[in-house]
Amino acid sequence: MESQLAKSTEERTFQYQDSLPSLPVPSLEESLKKYLESVKPFANEEEYKKTEAIVQKFQNGIGEKLQKKLLERAKGKRNWLEEWWLNVAYLDVRTPSQLNVNFAGPAPHIENYWPPKEGTQLERGSICLWHVLNYWQLLRKEKIPVQKVGNTPLDMYQFRMLFATCKVPGITRDSVMNYFRTESEGYCPTHVAVLCRGRVFIFDVMHKGCLVTPPEILRQLTFVQKKCHSEPDGPGIAALTSEERTRWAKAREYLIRLNPENLTLLEKIESSLLVYSLEDGSPHVTPEDYSQVTAEILTGNPTVRWGDKSYNLISFSNGVFGCSCDHSPFDAMVMVNLSHYIDQKVLENEGRWKGSEKVREIPLPEELVFTVDEKVLNDINQAKAQYFMQASDLQLVVYAFTSFGKKQTKKKQLHPDAFIQLALQLGYYRLHGRPGCCYETAMTRYFYHGRTETMRSCTVEAVSWCQSMQDPSTSLSERQHKMLEAFAKHNKMMKDCSAGKGFDRHLLGLSLIAKEEGLPVPELFTDPLFSRSGGGGNFVLSTSLVGYFRIQGAVVPMVHNGYGFFYHIRDDRFLVSCTAWKSCPETDAEKLVQQVFCAFHDMMQLMNIAKL
Repeated sequence: MESQLAKSTEERTFQYQDSLPSLPVPSLEESLKKYLESVKPFANEEEYKKTEAIVQKFQNGIGEKLQKKLLERAKGKRNWLEEWWLNVAYLDVRTPSQLNVNFAGPAPHIENYWPPKEGTQLERGSICLWHVLNYWQLLRKEKIPVQKVGNTPLDMYQFRMLFATCKVPGITRDSVMNYFRTESEGYCPTHVAVLCRGRVFIFDVMHKGCLVTPPEILRQLTFVQKKCHSEPDGPGIAALTSEERTRWAKAREYLIRLNPENLTLLEKIESSLLVYSLEDGSPHVTPEDYSQVTAEILTGNPTVRWGDKSYNLISFSNGVFGCSCDHSPFDAMVMVNLSHYIDQKVLENEGRWKGSEKVREIPLPEELVFTVDEKVLNDINQAKAQYFMQASDLQLVVYAFTSFGKKQTKKKQLHPDAFIQLALQLGYYRLHGRPGCCYETAMTRYFYHGRTETMRSCTVEAVSWCQSMQDPSTSLSERQHKMLEAFAKHNKMMKDCSAGKGFDRHLLGLSLIAKEEGLPVPELFTDPLFSRSGGGGNFVLSTSLVGYFRIQGAVVPMVHNGYGFFYHIRDDRFLVSCTAWKSCPETDAEKLVQQVFCAFHDMMQLMNIAKL
């Protein structure tokens, strides 16, 4: 009886989904007020007055009508934004998504039991994959703990998208296929795909109702690697997923017309739990410098990763790991959760497998051999050429700042996330001599199927503080005062955004309602200040906190003259990754990071003077 009771009171991963509140529609007046404040750092007095008039006109005119229609839409949907966001941010986008949309990151095992070491790729890989599969089973049994803030549960829907999920290209819009099911819902695929030297293999991870063990996985991976290393490379069909979306959709259609069996093979990859990539390279990595390995993971060989899969687990010949994920079905926090779980398990088991070495008679991996012709091979070559051209243009640095971390900032009663964001504002201001419009991810998972909101961290207060730091006539106490004002503003905005009171997604909703109604684009969205302040995805700083574990990630900049800036926060250090395009003469990721690190020191010094 007791054990039954314990079982019934145990929380299930998805148990609160039905009771989560709907995503609210903010008040029009509030959103426009916040929007006006956000454009101030990028306007002179005359420009600001003009925008103010445009906003007033919008509020009293078409904006009011659009708001009514948006409220009407929200009545019939628990999340009025969900479908729109998925389409506009991801599925309608035609640029190649493997580099421009996906996020990627290195595994932190090098800092404990798995430093780089040749000859460990397969053995470590089999243990790593086994931990991943255990997580998949916990998810199927709904035993992954519900994430909460205090006692408030957060939406867990995105966790359903981690395994057996793939984006499928369409001529004008892609779609997301999700084959994952919990045990109570029924059948879920049980195979993984392994990519090696342009070839594709699959094998089942369940045998006679049990999960395969690391020694059994090792046998499967060894089989694949030996075969690929002793025979010619495959055609590299996977490279097509790195192509511009419409071109990939057409190439996929052609493949299927060429031989209907090709569709069966594609669906086997798309429905697989994940893609395991066997890379030949041995990228350099240390706990202080993850640059080379992160670059390899983000921009590495396109023939051994399926750019559309929600999860590519990448392993290198020196036993170093990472992952690359399609961003459409989920945000980085899902992958951070899984990566942290694996890291904890590697630590707990000292990087070893401590179970039975026995290997059962399980079927060997099956190779998926596509029917190809000259046209398909040309398409693959073209995809690789455009991919490598763009990849070679990316500058990426991932460095650790080790002088202090969360402990020290908390001691000074400074929020560590706001600390890094303000340092970035100061670093950008010093490097470029002007404020940088900035997108920081705020999560909206208090609400049903909530994902993210834009937090614009380039505030009037932040700019005023940056200016004071560059003005020799400003006293230290005044600089400190301005900095604390900027902190307070940042923290309040982050709270608002998470509570569904941000304005960027709201404005997006209003513009999409106008589009759906066939109305002309309201002047608010064509005003030069709209895009100059970051509107319409024009942020020069695209940033996100990856969390407080040892997991790090990277993305490319949102705009050609911008930066992608991801960071994680630990007790004793900050790890930051920064990307920029080499072909843009004014941006430099290396220089920006150095400026940010200087800003960290300057800010801490300011906090060391007595508070007035």
